Amino acid sequence: MTYLSRGIILGEPESNVISAHTFFAIWGEMASPIPEEHIRHCMLFEFRKGSNAIVATKNICDVYPSALDVRKCQRWFSKFRSGNFDLFNSYRPGRPITLDNDMLRAEVEANPCQTIEELSNTLKQPWSTIQEHLQQIGKISRAGVWVPHNLPEENKANRSITCKVLLQRHHTEPFFDRLITGDEKWVLYDNSKRKRQRLFSNESPRSTAKSGLHPKKALLCVWWSICGIVHFEVLKPGQTVNADLYCEQLDRVNQSLIEKYPAIVNKKGVILQDTHCTKRTLEKVNELGWEVLPHPLYSPDIAPSHFHLFRSLQHFLSGKKFENLGDVENTISRYFTQKPIDFYRSGIENLHIRWQKVVDNEGDYIID
Repeated sequence: MTYLSRGIILGEPESNVISAHTFFAIWGEMASPIPEEHIRHCMLFEFRKGSNAIVATKNICDVYPSALDVRKCQRWFSKFRSGNFDLFNSYRPGRPITLDNDMLRAEVEANPCQTIEELSNTLKQPWSTIQEHLQQIGKISRAGVWVPHNLPEENKANRSITCKVLLQRHHTEPFFDRLITGDEKWVLYDNSKRKRQRLFSNESPRSTAKSGLHPKKALLCVWWSICGIVHFEVLKPGQTVNADLYCEQLDRVNQSLIEKYPAIVNKKGVILQDTHCTKRTLEKVNELGWEVLPHPLYSPDIAPSHFHLFRSLQHFLSGKKFENLGDVENTISRYFTQKPIDFYRSGIENLHIRWQKVVDNEGDYIID
């Protein structure tokens, strides 16, 4: 004799068994929410009646809507047909954890670009185990960093040696107060930025137009020191920086130095850090009585204009639009004027810290 629930007997003559609908209705009035064990009793009741899984699911859901789905009922009916009428979940120990965290850490550090799928295939472990153990050892997924150039060993060695020489000179003969640094940067007329918007779920976001493949832009040329901006120019459309133009610009930089910062010119002479090292420009620098500071190829990470000034300027330009070249010049001039002296001083004086990082990195790029 098998008991279903509340004294209802399974396997007794039909006269002794109440209908399924009556039984379900009585139970529904007595208990809420519906215990999972009770639904299993109901499935066993329907199985004993001879119902198939589809009919049983319909009968049970007529009384308890959404309490059961056909696939679940089919699994339990398959269990009943095998002779197993245990209505409790059997204990399943699950997959034993055999992955060693030290092994996983070594594999990831040997090649940080491996995907979870690749790690799973290499270590013969399921994805879920790999993910769980990556969290345990503190490894997260992050996008790689763009660098200006793939440095061969020769370039790395040159960067490292140059930075060592510059550090030695800085320690024995501080020269940052004589240093003039300069470079160029493209400035877009339209610096629109796509911003996140707070909207209702059924509300469409406002659109932002892209700049296009060939946006209108102007080329900024700037020279500066620990005292501030020495000279800047925004080139007219169609102008490019060649040796002749650059030599003319150096004359204007020299004149500006004499007018604004004569102490730099008169002290011990100007030291120029720049990337234009053609024969023609070197002749011009010598003519002005300046010295050129060694600067290795492919090294914007140790050029103050790139790692300091232009980053701040780009942030300032974000969201701004210009109608003409005059607007560009006036806005940039206002930006340079508003910056405190400490801003320019810190950009130059951080050079020795970055030189040391290049040496410590064995010539590789500084990742900010």
